[in-house]
Amino acid sequence: MPAKIVEHAPAKVNLALHVTGRRDDGYHLLDTLVVFTEVGDTVSVAAAEQDSFTIQGPFAGLLDDEADNLVLRARDLLRSTHGDLPPVAITLEKNLPVASGIGGGSSDAAATLRALMRLWGIELSADALAAAALRLGADLPMCLYARTLVARGIGEEIEPVEGIPPLHMMLANPGVAVPTPAIFRALASRENPPLPRLAGAKALFDWLAATRNDLQAPAIALAPEIGDVLSALSASGAALARMSGSGATCFGLFNSPADAEAAASAIAARYPAWYVTATRTIERARADAT
Repeated sequence: MPAKIVEHAPAKVNLALHVTGRRDDGYHLLDTLVVFTEVGDTVSVAAAEQDSFTIQGPFAGLLDDEADNLVLRARDLLRSTHGDLPPVAITLEKNLPVASGIGGGSSDAAATLRALMRLWGIELSADALAAAALRLGADLPMCLYARTLVARGIGEEIEPVEGIPPLHMMLANPGVAVPTPAIFRALASRENPPLPRLAGAKALFDWLAATRNDLQAPAIALAPEIGDVLSALSASGAALARMSGSGATCFGLFNSPADAEAAASAIAARYPAWYVTATRTIERARADAT
């Protein structure tokens, strides 16, 4: 058994998000193109004499280590399905804003599942693991795959997308709380067309121009600061500026790393209270063992 396993919990960015319906149980049906980025949280797990959970990092103060934390729920999910498993020390480095539309908690839980399966020698197919993890949240299946994909249904229908090169982007969050249930209640329409067919990577920007995030308008109505972020991104030269998920994090796509970094520096200087970072998309999440 390795002494320690480290898993990257990358930020999840919804490049496009269409709300296509609602089930009888109240869950909304989505059609979304998702990418994952170099920036993210980090989950470390190691064998221990007793369970422990430590949260550190710039956004650690916004979380607590109580049992309803998704990281601990992920640990307990494996125990509920695989019997008596040994104690483990888990450390979460929280680098991403909390409840910000970029899958932080779900990505943390997914990284925890991946790390603990390696530590404990548990073998499950990707599909079986995703089905089990769905009880932790609709974003869990896509965060488990942690690669470019289209997710449909409530998030459990995953279709990997090949051939899209790394995208250079900037993430910006104004530090406001956006209640997801209120955003869905404020939707003008819950029966919208699905995403158009993606013809290929070369036409990605044209394809994105024909898509949208259906949650963006109601989110701006509830938190006008999101509109300020989008305006700042557009003014900084982003080829596309859009909100991710239910917000409040927004992203801008740029033609080069230098352009993204220059825009991030300028916006961070003008809005020092915002979370701002330049990054790029990844092929899949990193993993390490020591």
